[in-house]
Amino acid sequence: MVLTPALLFRAMSSVHIEQLNFEPVALYFVAIGIVYAVVFMAQGRNTRAAVLGLAVTFSNTVMIGIPLIGLAYGQAALVMLLTLISVHALILLTSATIVLEVLEARQISAARATGGAPPRQIWQTVLMAVRSGIIHPVPLPIILGLLFAQTGLLIPDVLDRPLHLLGNAFGPVALLLVGATLSQVQVGPHLRAALGISLMKNLMLPAVVAVVCWLAGLRGLNLTVMIVAASMPVGANVFLFAQRYQVAQELVTASMAVSTALGLLTITLVMSLVALLG
Repeated sequence: MVLTPALLFRAMSSVHIEQLNFEPVALYFVAIGIVYAVVFMAQGRNTRAAVLGLAVTFSNTVMIGIPLIGLAYGQAALVMLLTLISVHALILLTSATIVLEVLEARQISAARATGGAPPRQIWQTVLMAVRSGIIHPVPLPIILGLLFAQTGLLIPDVLDRPLHLLGNAFGPVALLLVGATLSQVQVGPHLRAALGISLMKNLMLPAVVAVVCWLAGLRGLNLTVMIVAASMPVGANVFLFAQRYQVAQELVTASMAVSTALGLLTITLVMSLVALLG
């Protein structure tokens, strides 16, 4: 609520819209769609499959992605990542909401009809998902920062310095909080399934992103950012999503823990391989 908006607003406050490149982002979501569809079909095309599909495709691009990519590749890479983040949760959570709502509507339509209850309005839930995807501490400061940049104004020093200090604090604090969260997670009987989801998330997804982007002609820093972003562990929003629909909550929590711990090895591997692409 404090450090994240400060970093994101300041990072985007000097970026003009014409400088943004949405082609890599579009290719990223093509790859996401392929992986989600495969997992959804393989897991049985039910609500559990929809949640697990989100777990395999939703990356922790903020808490882990921003510190790592910013440190490893610099400001230009961070702008590319923030371009992705600006629509990441909005597109994935809204799409997953539509899938879940359609599936749930089919599952409970008979019961509602029998009980005389009014049918669930899917469009209202989808609109709420879109609103929540925008009015949020991550995409909102990115949008506001871009709008501010278009004015041609500069942030006054009296405001820029505290924003700079708060933004710099984000990286270490975010990684510390990730570790603190993992210390409280009980993986237990879900270890095997969580390991499978983690390997798909941390290795299969970046591999598919790499193939799709490479075949489309993407090269250089933008390719690197898309692949490394895809290699990030399962994002926390997946747990909130699973909790909201009360589907696979324990497995998603275990997958978050395992994929984050596994990320020590897999992210290092992916970044090393990406460096070979030039």
